[in-house]
Amino acid sequence: MSRRPHLRLPPRTRRAPLAACAALLLAAGCGGSGGPPSPESGADPETAQEPRVTMAATAPGALPAAILGEAPPLGGFDVAYDDANPASTGYLALPDGDGPFPAVILIHEWNGLVDRVRETADALAAEGYVALAADLFSGQTGSNPEENRALVQAARADPPAMIANLDAAVEFLRARPDVTGRIGAMGWCFGGGVALSFGLDGVNHEATAIFYGQLLDDPEALAHIGHEVYGTFAREDQGPSPEQVDRFRQALDAAGVEHDLHIYDEVNHGFWLRVDQDPEVRTAPALDAWQRLKAYLARTLG
Repeated sequence: MSRRPHLRLPPRTRRAPLAACAALLLAAGCGGSGGPPSPESGADPETAQEPRVTMAATAPGALPAAILGEAPPLGGFDVAYDDANPASTGYLALPDGDGPFPAVILIHEWNGLVDRVRETADALAAEGYVALAADLFSGQTGSNPEENRALVQAARADPPAMIANLDAAVEFLRARPDVTGRIGAMGWCFGGGVALSFGLDGVNHEATAIFYGQLLDDPEALAHIGHEVYGTFAREDQGPSPEQVDRFRQALDAAGVEHDLHIYDEVNHGFWLRVDQDPEVRTAPALDAWQRLKAYLARTLG
């Protein structure tokens, strides 16, 4: 697939039918188990003083330490990116080096913006991406299923606010001199469904990566996605089930949307972000999904 030039693209107008996006967001949830830049970089002096993630990129054939429960101390920092909601504090992880870099927005699971997501942002920064972990729950996190469900229900009560939050994340990143302007969004569980809805209705961005999130099977709505879609799913999951993934694949085909979707056998919902919970079963599929994700991000954002 040919590489596209680095462009700072203007926001898109609303694309997908509003009802389709709202339905997807209302259904989203989890029911399943270095030094200053060189003068040539043109970097802003303020960004030059920001902390950088200095850990090495994940070795070939290995998994990020973040999803193994072995992450080093956090290398990023908290940021306020949404002027409309000051309570939303994201986490920004910056690659070491001059840049500019492509960027990825990470959308958390149903328990909110926790350290596992921040650590994964660091892992992506080590791969050369400016990584912004968004906060859709206004700084709140859950510690059990009941609390998590309450957080999801509160967010689902205002779907446009979730999209506006992520729109603000895109604009925050595009305003940075160390970002190329090419931006992707990825999420897990609740965040996977939100990532898909954002791909349908958010401001212009170039990649959508879904890890076992709520799906659509409406070709007319999916035709509004202007880029290839990545998806990682689990055979033993029911949210979404393999049958729902197959219908999603068929709808993407009917809509003419390129995709890289895979259902992994012998694993269940949530397997990728927490390999340490069952490493014997989860390591091999998580590694394949990670390698696919790296190739996908290079393809769409590089």
